[in-house]
Amino acid sequence: MHVPKMKIVWGLVASAAIVGALSIRCSVLAGETEDEASRPNFLFILADDLGWGDLSCYGNRQFRTPNLDRLAREGILFTQYYQAGSVCSPTRAALMTGRYPAELRIHGHLATPEQNAARDMPNYLDPQVPTLPRLLKAAGYTTIHVGKWHLGRPPAAGSGLEVYGFDVARWIDCQEGGRNLWSVEERPVAARELVDATIEALRGVSGKPFYCQLWLNDPHAPLAPSPAQMAPFRRRVPDGFTSPFMVYAATVVEMDRQIGRLLAALDELSLTRNTVVIFSSDNGPEDIDIANASWSAYGSAGPLRGRKRSLYEGGIRVPFIVRWPAKVPAGLVNNTTVVCGVDLLPTLCELAGVSLPAEVKAACRGESMAQAFCGDKNVQRSGTLFWEWRFRIFNHPWNRSPILAVREGPYKLLFNPDGSRVELYDIPRDPGEYNNVAPEHPDVVQQLMKKGIAWQKSLPPGRFDKEAGRADYPWPQEQD
Repeated sequence: MHVPKMKIVWGLVASAAIVGALSIRCSVLAGETEDEASRPNFLFILADDLGWGDLSCYGNRQFRTPNLDRLAREGILFTQYYQAGSVCSPTRAALMTGRYPAELRIHGHLATPEQNAARDMPNYLDPQVPTLPRLLKAAGYTTIHVGKWHLGRPPAAGSGLEVYGFDVARWIDCQEGGRNLWSVEERPVAARELVDATIEALRGVSGKPFYCQLWLNDPHAPLAPSPAQMAPFRRRVPDGFTSPFMVYAATVVEMDRQIGRLLAALDELSLTRNTVVIFSSDNGPEDIDIANASWSAYGSAGPLRGRKRSLYEGGIRVPFIVRWPAKVPAGLVNNTTVVCGVDLLPTLCELAGVSLPAEVKAACRGESMAQAFCGDKNVQRSGTLFWEWRFRIFNHPWNRSPILAVREGPYKLLFNPDGSRVELYDIPRDPGEYNNVAPEHPDVVQQLMKKGIAWQKSLPPGRFDKEAGRADYPWPQEQD
């Protein structure tokens, strides 16, 4: 089945001036005056379990996200951005290190020592691995983390995240001063508290460029919006009626409102023009069948197949918006460049004028997408992307992907190493992964499978769930 290119009508109208500006180069690369080429600040906002289709600028018509829509109108909206993991910790490890999480043995979410050991996983990200904040700090940046971390830390590391390169760390994993923003009582104010802490940290930055990451815990379960946050969604329903979707929508809208406060603070502090603001999500929307996630499992993957944990597009392909008023034309939509979380480290370092040490460059699996971040929609990925999921996927069988996924050019291959499942999709033509074209392209299958198996063999050994990669359904059987 041929699926035409998605017609994305999000109010991001590219004018002739914008079209003529597509060949721009970042000033830090092209050479301008010292003032014009001053090093940018970075503000990286990461949502938790937000789907590709949850924002109105990505096509959601169920509720509006005006502040993130504004961010997209003022910058670049990418439609082919992938995280390197399909759940929290793997994605975050890749964002911080530029390496595939499986290389670091972070295959799933970090949990208790017993649960980690049972999955052959460490208890924390190895602090010996170079990180993005450490590289930027060494180059003179003030580095700030606020919110969910979910990468652990060594017992002797103290109360902060200095061991990973952060000067300031607030609300680490959303806990501070005896308060827990995961509790039902605190969930209504979680986004506000994290944004307040971020604004406070930015007010304290003076005379130096900064890298600040605000990693929210919305819309991850449990969700508990306040009556005031729920009010706009009760207008057309009987008094006292609540649906899980209403709870989810109220949470996302409140998150958007708080992000709007943060963007306004950048304006107030005269930081907007030279701050690269990045917005994304750590993975696709939550699985409706997970125990305590019934309130958060109403996120949308848009037209994409799969959800959190799945290696189909809906599990790993997420919103990605970049705004940099000093260098980037407003209102661009990049439908062609394939970007991944492992690219963040080399990209931001290049934009900051930071050269990667040889050992970091050798270990980094990402590519610098600096030109794409500056508005060039013709940037093409030169390498191959890999994913691995070693565990059971709980959702509908349609969303249960094979163990391995490989993306190269237009093609994405998903397969089990034993050959029990082999699926090839032409992603630009079939973003919903409906039409398996493996029979028509055996050479492509063979080439990508060879690369995927070689990559998996290069990983540290570890255990696999016996149900990993299975999509069977318990069809009724006659009883003897």
